[in-house]
Order: sequence, then structure tokens, then C-alpha cells
Amino acid sequence: MREYRTVMKPKELTITSWGRSRSAEMTAFRPERLSAVINAIREQSEDTRIIACGDGRNYGDLGMRQKGRAILSRRMDRFLSFDERSGVVAVEPGITFAELYAFTSARGFLPPVVPGTGFVTLGGGVASDIHGKNHDNQGCLGEHIEWLDLILASGELVRATRTEHSELFSATIGGCGFTGVISAIGLKLQKLRANAVRVREWRVKDLDQFIDLMQEHRKSAAYTVGWVDALQGGRMLGRGIFQAAEPVLVDWHRTRRIPCSIPFTCPDVTLNRYSVRAFNAIYYRRVPIKGRERILGYEAFHHPLDKVLNWNRLYGKKGFLQFQCVLPDESARIGIRQMLERISNARAASFLGVLKTFGKEGLGDLSFPRSGVTLSLDIPARDGGYELVKCLDAMTLDHGGRVYLAKDVTLTAERFVLMYPKLDKFRETLSRYDPTGVFDSDLAQRLKIRTR
Repeated sequence: MREYRTVMKPKELTITSWGRSRSAEMTAFRPERLSAVINAIREQSEDTRIIACGDGRNYGDLGMRQKGRAILSRRMDRFLSFDERSGVVAVEPGITFAELYAFTSARGFLPPVVPGTGFVTLGGGVASDIHGKNHDNQGCLGEHIEWLDLILASGELVRATRTEHSELFSATIGGCGFTGVISAIGLKLQKLRANAVRVREWRVKDLDQFIDLMQEHRKSAAYTVGWVDALQGGRMLGRGIFQAAEPVLVDWHRTRRIPCSIPFTCPDVTLNRYSVRAFNAIYYRRVPIKGRERILGYEAFHHPLDKVLNWNRLYGKKGFLQFQCVLPDESARIGIRQMLERISNARAASFLGVLKTFGKEGLGDLSFPRSGVTLSLDIPARDGGYELVKCLDAMTLDHGGRVYLAKDVTLTAERFVLMYPKLDKFRETLSRYDPTGVFDSDLAQRLKIRTR
């Protein structure tokens, strides 16, 4: 049995983003109980800045603050309660989505929304208001949050819901951890027995066919997602693989595969336009021209990259940047086309290109999704990578879209304020609940989130 500690010994750590392009020297705390978090907040000096971190899966500088305090919540990983009649589970913020699925699927329920990796914590999922492959039908994670217990800058514990402290509730969902430290989450689950998905796959010849397929299936299919070959140009611009899937219950007993791991940081030249072009060509042809249908395990479908641990090491010492934007439906076709042309011309070695549709806007003041099409890409942090992503930021704004803060490292404060129309409301809530700016990050400094 674990021995819980309420007194923590801080440790000096270098906190590094999953993209490995950003890092910060911080004083880290690993609380296991609520009282330890409250003590860490109340004992900080006036000029100390704090940010909570989960399992370190954010790509940019959201979860770090130079010379600040990091509250690492991974050890706060208890299931507090579960009501089968209402389908509401209460968990601590350090529970991962993989752990949540293991707990709920055994009881005939599923998480309503899951991210692309099972290693993300629930606390991090709330702070980023994560989305999944079912956004058109289920929305973001915030749509399914019943309540949040939050430790404020004063050390006070507050429960926020849609009706009580509602402004704090909407500011915390997608709020990047700036309202306080989440200590517990009430999540409404989906009543559904499923351990697999039935997937239909299409080999897509170009961007127009891609967008047509996404629009056709966005409402009728439970899950939709597409992989796009971002190195292709000309008549093959936007070619890729589109998937539409439904959850199913399959009578099988599969041996859980042990994931492989990248044991060391690869040379920077490992992923270049030649190696990635070869990989993309093979990956594209794995689906027959006429398409196919197959059964995949729930986790294999939702978390394909979890099969390879430490895959971020493939990008070398300089790491990579992940760019993700959403463009409104009316400008998505032309906007995505222009972006893919720019990426293809830059010969950016990205093999993790994703296209999918979004439904309605999220509940949070800084929630990322809105109705439209989202494009996500990993771009090596070298050979003009930063300049390319800055160019994509500008193109996003030109087409009325926005950039995902959980993955951003290049957005400017001037562009940020134009992308997020509820920013003033968010700032008002911060000034009320954290007037001295205790909760802060390098992203907040770069985007001037507290500055009017």
C-alpha cells in the first residue's frame, strides 16, 4: 500500500515539452494528497509563479514557467467514486485516459471523449479542453464535465459547476491551468459496452475528395479522422487515408502487446524529406484502392502512437513543433489547400498529418474547437521549421481560424487576441480569482494573456 505524504520535498528539475523544443528550470512538487497541494500554494512567496503539470504531454510552453514552481499531479491518481445510475465518475487529476478506459470499460461505460494518446491526464485534458475523433457528435471534454474542484491562488478549495462559480467553470475548461490547481473532476461517462471499433477506410486521391468524405460522414459516423500526406503537391495535394468508425463489442481475448520504445535520441537527420516521403508512400498504399473494413481494438484506434514509447526522440535533439489550427467550414477548403501548398513547397518532413472535422464550439473561454476543419502537423524544429509555423499561424488568422494553445510555441500576442473572442471574459475571471497572477506559464507570458 502506498504511503501518502502531506509534506513534500521540492526538487529542482528541467521540465521539457513533449515536442522537446521548449524547456524550463523549475522547482517541482509531486503531491499525493489535497493538503500537500494547498500547502505548496500557501507557502509560496509573493513573486513565485506556479503552474500545474500532468504527464508532460503538452507540445509547447504551456506547462512550464522559467524559475517557477511546477505542481506535478501524476501521483494524485485515485478514483474517488462512481455512480452507475448517473454514469458520473469522480477522479483525481492525475488519472490518465488509459487508466480511465480500463476502469470504465469493465463496467459497461466509455469515456465520452479521448485524446490521441492515453497518457494524457484528466487534469491536463480539462485544462486543454481536449477533443477526439467524435467531436462532431460529442463535442469537447468540457461538455461532459459535471463539476470541478479547484484550489485557488488563496489556497481556498472551490467547487465550480455550470450554475455555481460558473465563470470559474468556463475559465478553467481549456484555461491552460491559469485559474488554479484542479484537485478533482466529476465526469459524465457514456453508457456503452464496446471494446473495439469497426473501421471503414478510404484511400483518398486529393484534398477535394478528402473534404467531401469528411463532410459526408461527420454526422453519421461515431468517429472520423484522416491522415494526410503533407509532402505531396500538385494533383496529389492532400492525398491520404480517411477513416469512419463505429464502436462494437467483440468476443475476443487479445494478448496485450508490449509497446516498443525508441531507446535514444536519434540524429537530427533521421527524419528528412526523403525518409518521410518513403514512409508516407508505404503508409498510403497500405489501404487498397477500393478501400477496406476491419476491426481494431478501442485503444489501437484512438491511441495509435502509444504503440511506440518515446517516439518524440525520432526528431533529434532539437525536437519538433506541432501546429494545429481549425478553420471555419466556409473557408476550410481553400485555406487548408493553401497551407498544404506552403508545407509541400517547404518540404517539411511531417509524417503525422491529421485532418478531421469539428462540431460546435467548446464551453471554455479559451476552448480551441469551433465548427470547421482542423489540420494538425508535426514539423521538425530545424531547417526553417519555426518560420514555416509562423507563416501557418498568419494564414490561420487570415482565414478566420485559431491555433490550439496546447500545441503552440510560435503564436504572437497580437494574433492570439484576434483568434479568441472570449479573452476579455477570461481575463476578468483571472483578475477576480487570481489578481496577483500566481498561476502563470511561459505561454501566458508570450501571449500576454493577463495584459489588456
